[in-house]
Amino acid sequence: MLSGEMIPAKEFCSNHNIDLSFIVSLQDYGLLEISEQEHELFIPVEQLKPLELWVRLHHEMDINLEGIDTISYLLKQIEILQHKVAALQNRLRLYEETEI
Repeated sequence: MLSGEMIPAKEFCSNHNIDLSFIVSLQDYGLLEISEQEHELFIPVEQLKPLELWVRLHHEMDINLEGIDTISYLLKQIEILQHKVAALQNRLRLYEETEI
């Protein structure tokens, strides 16, 4: 993934007081895509929000990587369901307007 803005993983880790191995572990779990350029790891800017959530879950709530993976999956499922509900509400609104 070379497109878009990237930040150095070492910079993120030093700002959040975490070890670089945590970032690599998230990549191993498939939760994060990091790229390597000139022997340095970079994180896409669009992945910072979920990454900061995972850091908080891991350090503040002591949730392991398996738990973070499960939470991430469930949050994605909730988001999908919310989109489906919104689409169904829009369709229902369309039918209600035609009845009047």
